[in-house]
Amino acid sequence: MFQFIRKQIHNHLVERKIRRTRLVTKDGHCNIKFGTTEYHNHFAFLMDFWTTFVEIQWCFVIFLFAAAFTGSWFIFGLLWYSLAKNNGDLDVLQNSSESQRMKCIDNINSLTTAFLYSLETQTTIGYGGRALTGHCPGTVALLIIQSLMGAIINCFMCGLILAKISLPKRRAKTVTFSETAVICLWKGNLCLQIRVANLRKTLLIGSHIYGKLLRTTITPEGETIILDQVNIDFLVDAGKDNLFFVCPLALYHVIDKFSPFSEMAANTLQQQDFELVVFLDGTAESTSLSCQVRTSYLPQEIKWGYNFLPIISRTKGGKYRVDLSNFSKTEPEVTPHCACCFHNEHNKELILHRHEREGIDNLVFDVIDLQDSFDVTEKSD
Repeated sequence: MFQFIRKQIHNHLVERKIRRTRLVTKDGHCNIKFGTTEYHNHFAFLMDFWTTFVEIQWCFVIFLFAAAFTGSWFIFGLLWYSLAKNNGDLDVLQNSSESQRMKCIDNINSLTTAFLYSLETQTTIGYGGRALTGHCPGTVALLIIQSLMGAIINCFMCGLILAKISLPKRRAKTVTFSETAVICLWKGNLCLQIRVANLRKTLLIGSHIYGKLLRTTITPEGETIILDQVNIDFLVDAGKDNLFFVCPLALYHVIDKFSPFSEMAANTLQQQDFELVVFLDGTAESTSLSCQVRTSYLPQEIKWGYNFLPIISRTKGGKYRVDLSNFSKTEPEVTPHCACCFHNEHNKELILHRHEREGIDNLVFDVIDLQDSFDVTEKSD
């Protein structure tokens, strides 16, 4: 029992450590903080106020919505109250026909009634109990100003809510990556594979996939570069651009001598310090908005010698069926221990194959000792 509890605590601490050291979370958020005094001034964010309002959380949007309307009603209510007070509308006798005729606003006798009149004016409710008399030019000007301000606030808040609802990153929530990546043999190459699935039937047009390997490196001059970025090319069977993203796809990166993974092996992968960030860019078919989906993989989330379980099958009716329950599940597979091992074995098979056929494909092919096979291939490339 205690061993199980200790194991659970250990796993929880490992997960917390992984979350802290990850630059890009599994759902695509960047774990970065600007802590310098230069960026403590938020004036730049206020200058770009529209983007700031669009990116704030929904609770602040709802608060801003309520505060904008309530505040404008109250401010204009104070203005209506001051106009009525300065004109003497609060002091006149209600049974005097002459004083009633000279009023600026009918039935405003307190701050509460002035607030109600401001609300009725801006929302165009018009109950009929309070109205302008037309004897004061100032009230006409204030009516015009409040109507314009109410229209501006309405347009701004409706546009803000619509923009937040239609953010392209919401479309990215319906695109998911596999929880782990695998390294195995794929079509004659040693490859790193991940899976990506589009949960909607609408396509992502012009999809483009690529990756960045983030790690700390030391230059020949002795300078330490934190978060040094190395390009990682991902492919599918149909290429890497303009994907037909109608069903889950397996993205693979060929581990050749130019790949940064060629220096790693099955027993040293977990000791590496890097983060693989994968990006998928595309345009939503229904809204024509561009969106980007991101995820990341740490060395602990890459399985060497495993392959993904199949998820696509055909029903008796001829339809294609996708079983997402196996989306991130893997199974062991015979895989070379490292990229160098794979290339050596591959070259041996190639030389033996050509030797058995007695050079029919290449009559000038020289038979070389197997110990030199790796060097021969590099020269022939």
